[in-house]
Amino acid sequence: MGDHTEAIQLDFDPSVISFEKLCHAVWAAHNPCARKFSRQYDSILFYANDEQKKTVAATYERVEQERGKVTTRVEKLDKFYHAEDYHQKYYLRGNKELFSELRKFYATEEDFMHSPAAARLNSYLSGSAKREQIEKDLGKLGLSDEARKKVLVCAR
Repeated sequence: MGDHTEAIQLDFDPSVISFEKLCHAVWAAHNPCARKFSRQYDSILFYANDEQKKTVAATYERVEQERGKVTTRVEKLDKFYHAEDYHQKYYLRGNKELFSELRKFYATEEDFMHSPAAARLNSYLSGSAKREQIEKDLGKLGLSDEARKKVLVCAR
């Protein structure tokens, strides 16, 4: 357990959201000055290229000026290993009915794991979206009317 750090990989469209805005979201989503207590849950912000490295450095400096010594590490993305299947889409998997309904659209577990629809539904169930956004997007996920109602009930 202690030989890795849990992380997420975020694929994004820079015409929709900038890497800089994503960096600001990362800094706001955790305490970048917190004391490190285990490698498994270490805070790291990865970058993929020189342009992203410059953006991370600039946002890092801003956070350090505002909040003090930053302990979040900044590293070049090398290899990314996916977690085991049962860790993927955790909140969605916890709702067996919704999981089963959405899972039937995907031929393989890998297709499901990489599905934007599954990612959105998982985020809705985790409480990471506003109700207005959920209502706007639900019709695009291919779910039955009954399943859409369950999402609205389950979403925080």
